[in-house]
Formats: sequence, structure tokens, C-alpha cells
Amino acid sequence: MKKVRIIYFILIFGIVFLGLISRQISFIPLFIGDILWSIMIFFIVKFILIKVDVRYIFLVSLILCYIVEFSQLYQAEWINNIRKTIFGRLVLGQGFLWNDIFSYTIGVIVATLSELIKQKLCGIRREV
Repeated sequence: MKKVRIIYFILIFGIVFLGLISRQISFIPLFIGDILWSIMIFFIVKFILIKVDVRYIFLVSLILCYIVEFSQLYQAEWINNIRKTIFGRLVLGQGFLWNDIFSYTIGVIVATLSELIKQKLCGIRREV
């Protein structure tokens, strides 16, 4: 179990790195960073809830992504001050966009499919 968590930990930081790089390279569309962000959320939830079924991880991740995006409609001064920091901007975003909802959905679906494929491959390996 500890080994699996280490793998997810490394995966999460790899995705963070790719997401940060995607924001620095001008020819990479912004939605790629949003997709990577939601994939990262999926793997963070999986890291925390390591033994939970992937369908539940899918739902929790998608709901978390949507909550963060819809929270951008809330414009109180205290949360806007947090959003002005680098960390706040990366985690909470700046402004609500329907395109982000679509990107998050795609990202969580991709992460879920990758997890299901991994489980399938591991299942085949165990049977051999």
C-alpha cells in the first residue's frame, strides 16, 4: 500500500510540473493546463482514498473540480485576496468559465480511464 501511495505521490508532482510548464509555453493551449489540473485532483483524491472504488473517485474528483470552478463566481474581498497570490491563482483560479468545466470533465474522464486500464492490466497480471 505504501509503495502505491509513493507512485501516486510522484505522479501528482509530475502532473503539477507538466501543468506549470504548460502555462509557460505559449503554443500550448490554456485548456491543457485545466485538463492536467483535474487529472491532478483525481490522483490526489485517489492518493487519499487509496482503497475506494474508481467510480467514487471519479464522482468526488469531478464534484471538487466543479466546486472550485463555481466558487469563482463568489467575489468577496477575502477570497479575491487569496486568488491574487500565485498559490491561490493556481488552486482557486480567477474567473468562472464554462470551458473550464468541460476541460475538468475531460481530465477526470481521462484519469478514470487510465486508472481502469491500470486495474485491468494489474488484474491480468495477477491471474497469470
